[in-house]
Amino acid sequence: MKRISLKSDIYYHIYNRANGSENLFLNEDNYLFFLKKYNFHITPIANTIAYCLMPNHIHFAIQIKSEYILKNLKKFKNLRGLNISKKLSQQFSNLFNSYTKAFNKQQNRKGSLFISNFKRKEITNKNYFKEIIHYIHFNPVHHGFVKDLRDWKFSSFEAFSSEKATKIHREEVISWFGDKKQFWEFHKKQIKDKIKLEMEF
Repeated sequence: MKRISLKSDIYYHIYNRANGSENLFLNEDNYLFFLKKYNFHITPIANTIAYCLMPNHIHFAIQIKSEYILKNLKKFKNLRGLNISKKLSQQFSNLFNSYTKAFNKQQNRKGSLFISNFKRKEITNKNYFKEIIHYIHFNPVHHGFVKDLRDWKFSSFEAFSSEKATKIHREEVISWFGDKKQFWEFHKKQIKDKIKLEMEF
């Protein structure tokens, strides 16, 4: 399947997993370090809508920032069209590579940690947007790590349970669902089989 290009202003579901049976995260510090790296490499180029970090795979819903904002970044100055798209993909590669380098040093291992090409799928409409947000947050329940999605520490769902400052675009997400009550009601559902199959690696 041909990989789609990343473009400014577009929403995407980004997901990746570990090679083979390995895990990406072995302890809480690993999760927090990955989020720190994400903030460095991805926050400048994309708004984060939702995320979930699982032991052996990750999910993010993002919106790439406008071309105007991108071109004001040092790395993107004088880039156009396809070159911007390539640079956006490179930012994700830099994220995965920098985390792998640190993880390998910590664990005294060598070689790649993530599968070679991260997955990306364009979020094209309101219904799909809601299904993907739900799927991302429901992942720990789906895979049997917790019974209540509120109990998983390493997802953006916690940001919707409080009024604390967050880099998650919380108000935008809630507006797509209608209001906070509808957001909560939607998250009480089971995820659709169609979405489950679509997200298989």
